[in-house]
Amino acid sequence: MNSICKEILSDLYYIGANDRETELFENMLPLPRGVSYNCYLIKDEKTALLDTIRINKSGGFIENVRNILDGRKLDYLVVQHMEPDHSGCIKEVLEVYPDVVIVGNKRTKTMLYDLLELEPSDDKFMEVNNGDVLKLGKRELNFVMTSMVHWPESMVSYEPNDKVLFSQDIFGGFGTLDGAIFDDQADYSIYQSETRRYYANIVGKYSMVASKAVDSVKDLDIDIICPVHGFVWRKNPEIIIEDYRKWSNYETEEGVVIVYGSMYGNTESMADHLAQFLAEEGVRNVQVFDCSKTHFSYIVSEIWKYKGLILGSATYDNSVYPNMYNLLNLLKHNKIKNHALGIFGSYGWSGGAVKDLKAFAEGSAFDLTETVVEARGTMHEKELEGLRKMAKEMAEKVLEK
Repeated sequence: MNSICKEILSDLYYIGANDRETELFENMLPLPRGVSYNCYLIKDEKTALLDTIRINKSGGFIENVRNILDGRKLDYLVVQHMEPDHSGCIKEVLEVYPDVVIVGNKRTKTMLYDLLELEPSDDKFMEVNNGDVLKLGKRELNFVMTSMVHWPESMVSYEPNDKVLFSQDIFGGFGTLDGAIFDDQADYSIYQSETRRYYANIVGKYSMVASKAVDSVKDLDIDIICPVHGFVWRKNPEIIIEDYRKWSNYETEEGVVIVYGSMYGNTESMADHLAQFLAEEGVRNVQVFDCSKTHFSYIVSEIWKYKGLILGSATYDNSVYPNMYNLLNLLKHNKIKNHALGIFGSYGWSGGAVKDLKAFAEGSAFDLTETVVEARGTMHEKELEGLRKMAKEMAEKVLEK
């Protein structure tokens, strides 16, 4: 049995599963610490299941739902997000509870057919809009549409009696729940980097919309946050709200991320000297990454954290190094802004990498340093002094001297 069950409050239950087997989230993002899939069940005069879990971890899921309901029928299945890691068991729920009413918005109904070939009749689907309320008895669910955070049908629900926010992907993070289902049972500092990596790579592109969603959530009186990944926040929900507020507003910390693409070590050597010069200028947090060795999701996460970004590339076929090219496209895709930027590179017989990096800088919302350094072959004293000057300019931007 994979599924885990835990009572959060009287007649409010967590049902979830840890996935340590899936290597790549969305077949793209590494999961060295796994991921959890969470959903929630309310028992009142009416019963409601909020979302489901991924089908590959469905063992024991229906059994837990049955045990909690203890012979009662399931009245509502609230579908807040149709991504398969949360809608994966909808068909299984319908097999056991064929009379359940699915609750979702207009786009939810379309996606039920597109993804699952389900066409619920009008009496088996309740369409809700922003501000609508579903009465369950003592409890109720107030719906807030959060379209494009990060799918168009995304929505969240708020239960005012117990001040619980069911937030779907918002306020979630990577990492399995290793015994601790609640935030007060674990050290969040251990999980924070994986939570930020989740945000930067899953939600990051939609930060403008996410920022508005977080602002609307801040106006609610919240005691508990129940996301579909990661901890249930029952002790200090303000911590995860503040992290998401900061990340969605592109707020950064003092520090510099240097990312380079190098074939034979010349560009790498420039990156190492830059890191040294930055440290001499008083920048304490310097991260250096080889874009051919470190997965892009970790690089993007660190870029999201620190104010300074320096990109360096060897020239490859008169253009930017291929792995650096992929990173540039991803940075454009995620619409990252509010950073200071430096660029450098090297070439053999003809240039191209620095030209492409300059083009990226011109099309970005970054604050470019005055100094740009390009070396022919290995760096010489002229390029070394240029790197020293760039480090000084970057330190002034990052440390706000």
